[in-house]
Amino acid sequence: MTNPMRTSTLPWIAAVALLAALPAIAAAAGPVSLIVQAGSVEEAAAAVAAVGGDVTHRLGVIRAVGATVDPGRISALESFGGNGVRVLANRTARAAKKGGGSGRGQVKAKKIEKFGLDTEYAAFIDADKLQRMGIDGGGVTIAFLDTGIVLDGSQIESGVAERADGGSRVLGQYNSIDDVEAPGAGFDASGHGTHVSSVAVSSFRAKVRGNDRRYNGIAPNADLVVVKAFDADGLGTYLDVIRGIDWIVGNKDRFGIRVLNLSFSAEPLSHYWDDPLNQAVMAAWRAGIVVVASAGNRGPDPMTVGVPGNVPYVITVGAMSDAATSNPTDDFLASFSSTGPTLEGFVKPELVAPGGHVMGLMSQTAQIALEHPEFHDGVNYFTMSGTSQAAAIVSGVAALMLQYDPALTPDDVKCRLMASARPATRADADDELVLAYSVFQQGAGLVNARDAVFARELGCANRGLDVELDLAGRIHFGGRANQAEDGTYYLAGLEGDGFIWNDAFIWSDGVKFRDNYFWADAFIWSDAFIWSDSYAWGDAFIWSDAFIWSDGLSESMSINLWVDQE
Repeated sequence: MTNPMRTSTLPWIAAVALLAALPAIAAAAGPVSLIVQAGSVEEAAAAVAAVGGDVTHRLGVIRAVGATVDPGRISALESFGGNGVRVLANRTARAAKKGGGSGRGQVKAKKIEKFGLDTEYAAFIDADKLQRMGIDGGGVTIAFLDTGIVLDGSQIESGVAERADGGSRVLGQYNSIDDVEAPGAGFDASGHGTHVSSVAVSSFRAKVRGNDRRYNGIAPNADLVVVKAFDADGLGTYLDVIRGIDWIVGNKDRFGIRVLNLSFSAEPLSHYWDDPLNQAVMAAWRAGIVVVASAGNRGPDPMTVGVPGNVPYVITVGAMSDAATSNPTDDFLASFSSTGPTLEGFVKPELVAPGGHVMGLMSQTAQIALEHPEFHDGVNYFTMSGTSQAAAIVSGVAALMLQYDPALTPDDVKCRLMASARPATRADADDELVLAYSVFQQGAGLVNARDAVFARELGCANRGLDVELDLAGRIHFGGRANQAEDGTYYLAGLEGDGFIWNDAFIWSDGVKFRDNYFWADAFIWSDAFIWSDSYAWGDAFIWSDAFIWSDGLSESMSINLWVDQE
């Protein structure tokens, strides 16, 4: 039986204080959209039918249905079958619109011979070295749950939809908004899905020097499954996103899906285990799919990592920028990149990747390009910043790792990505190396594709966690993050000096913690506490199913949140 969770009265928790959603929508004039969970999809559907509602979505991945129900029947629905039914408001997914870039990092309309522009990020993380060795994602399928990809017969489509070897890479398309699987169902009118997919897999090449050619994408021979869950304006719902994940899990073996990219983020309104979208993401991880999620674009403040990046199991990615130069000495953590820890005390993000002024493919007629034409080169390329792009880069790296070693589990991939990451450091007054950013900002550091592929570490991620027990509701977990009286953050319950990765692996020799960088003297990564009555976060707010969403149907989930170029 799940232990009750007690949240803190500390100021950094205040942003996640919750109000009851269902009373707020009980006065609606017509039927309302709900998520109804029970012991099975059939039980949930039976409960909806018993109160005269209509089932709109079947969500086996979380034992639930989507439904429209008369507000006056919600109480009867909740009590159906002896209170065995959980009822949640269907949260609206809403993209931020029109942001306005600063103009820095604008794409110049020049091409290098017939091969196109050099996007640079593949070389920046050493993926180009792997590509020259034939490690290019071949035989690995990445699913992108997004706004779709361009399907207009253009040159852009060939870069996204065709592998480097010339074959078609799109194995399946599903529109979870309309519940349609068919060719063309994944058409992208927004531009966001095309952009992030191209960052991961574009087969376009740039001639850099002599005969040395560089692919624009990280994994140019990977295959794709396209799931469209957001429309041209970046709008969708929790129900549509969860139905997309449900379809991906159900078709994992059919298409060989090994990686799932989730380049969107919503503000957490509950603990990770109570959020139905997070439950679906956890089920995908349990099914053997490497889930890569963006941290969100609500930085630089702490406690801003969003859903589903706040799921402790998955690989959450923040963004760094190279200041629009090729000089590595001016690289920095992007100010918009969301920062941990999570409400439950986990260090997030796990790592960072290039996310400032990232060049990717996008049609000039896509909604984002029409809103921000100054960032389109007038041909094929659009420059965009965000943790969405950073997540796509890591999804591409995961495909390279799985091609090289198909036996890797999701936990193995996460472990090796973190073990091989390169933390940003600086010299202090004593000429000793210290972290330039805290672990809550950069995680393990900057992703490196070559080192991740050839890493040998195992068992250094998600130690102490159990996704089966978590999903069953028997035990939930918390990390070691805590807050000092002065407002800074640290990782509790550990002693010693240096960066301890796990019991046998020392991370980043010679780099030491400093008290003024928000952490304690040492930490063990992903070594989890189990939530219980005795866990000392405070006792001012007792968690219950009545406190799930806020005012219902109006919270924002960002699929293409616009941020200024950095």
